Amino acid sequence: MITLTRKLKKEAPVSNGPQIIDASKRVSIRDRLLVKEVQEMEQTLPGTCSVKFENPDELFNISLTVSPDEGYWAGGTFYFHIYVTEDYNMAPPEVKCLTKLWHPNISEDGDICLSLLRQNSIDSLGWAPTRRIKDVVWGLNSLFTDLLNFDDPLNLQATELYLKDKESFRQKVNDYVKQYAKR
Repeated sequence: MITLTRKLKKEAPVSNGPQIIDASKRVSIRDRLLVKEVQEMEQTLPGTCSVKFENPDELFNISLTVSPDEGYWAGGTFYFHIYVTEDYNMAPPEVKCLTKLWHPNISEDGDICLSLLRQNSIDSLGWAPTRRIKDVVWGLNSLFTDLLNFDDPLNLQATELYLKDKESFRQKVNDYVKQYAKR
C-alpha cells in the first residue's frame, strides 16, 4: 500500500534549485505551485533581478534584489521581501520594499502601489489566479522603468516634486540612492 508520504517523496521534483524537503508534512496547494513556479521564474528573471531563499524549505519567503541599469534609479540596489500567503494563487503575495527610496509608487515605509498586487483593481490589471510570482518580479522591476506611474501615486510628495521640477526630483532620487541603495 502506497502512503501519502511515499507518494509525495516520489513526486518531489529533482532539481538543483529550492525544493520542499520534509514530505511527511501535508503539502499545501501554495507550496506545490511554488515548486513549479520558482523553477520557471529562475529561468526567466530579468537581468537586473535576483532572488534568494533564506530557507529553501520556505519557498513562500522570497528575497528579491532589483538593480536597475537605466532610469532615475540606475546604480542603486533595492531589496524586496515577497511573502506568498496560503491563499495563493487566489490572492496576491504580500510585497514590501526594504530599501528606503524616493519613488512615486513606493512609499518611504516600503508600501508599493502596483495594480498587479491588488486583489480588486479598478483597471482590470489586478491580481488574477492566472498570475504567477514571475509576473510580480517583472512588475517590481518595471516600477523602475516603464511602469513608473505619476497618475496613481503612493508618494504624493515625490509626484509633486517631479511635476514641479524634474531636475530636483532627479537629485532627490540620487541622494536617496547614494544614502540607502548603493551597491
